[in-house]
Amino acid sequence: MSKKWYNLFVSVDETANRPEGADASPASSSAADAVAEIARGIGPPPQFTAPVSNPGSFAEIYRAAEIQPPSHGFTIEKVAEMLRSEHIRNLPRDVKRSSVMVALEAVGAPLQDVIQDAMKRDQALDTFERVQEKTLNQLETQKEQENQQIQAELDRVVAEHRSRIQANTDEVAREKEKFFAWRLKKQEEEQKIADAVSYFVAENPIHTAGPAAAPAPKSSPESK
Repeated sequence: MSKKWYNLFVSVDETANRPEGADASPASSSAADAVAEIARGIGPPPQFTAPVSNPGSFAEIYRAAEIQPPSHGFTIEKVAEMLRSEHIRNLPRDVKRSSVMVALEAVGAPLQDVIQDAMKRDQALDTFERVQEKTLNQLETQKEQENQQIQAELDRVVAEHRSRIQANTDEVAREKEKFFAWRLKKQEEEQKIADAVSYFVAENPIHTAGPAAAPAPKSSPESK
């Protein structure tokens, strides 16, 4: 494995200790360029070629996005498992980082492959999130339109249509609850990936923005 990749991806501590306002060092700039180069190499967002029956299974999401592990078998998930191993999990960060680097070098696994695998998985999660959110928004829009029509008829057939409005509201609430629960799990997965990547990059390319808060439930007709 080329030594330069080790130098590029272990400069996190050096960057953190740089005085505020100081110019970026050549090593830091090179690290950022290297991450950008890897990002360009992962191609467009994945196209999901198979339905995902269980959104809570990230392994199924990765399979549907056709994310193939590198030929040497070292994925970011395997690196994350190594970092959590009882043999090194309580050791200092530098020691854990060095242990992983030794393991990668022993099997001839380039670190850039691992970082690229992490970025592909993050990209797949973001894409799947957008697909789910779009479906949810379409469902909500559809049900809101139905509710408006039902409300217009409510004076004529109050008893019949009140139950339909409540059913629609409950359906949206259930789907929102499932979506926001999945989003929290997604953030945990991204944080796990980001934590693993942080050992090797100066600027972490993994997005770990906190999930948006679930909107307050809309009141039912009975509460008006």
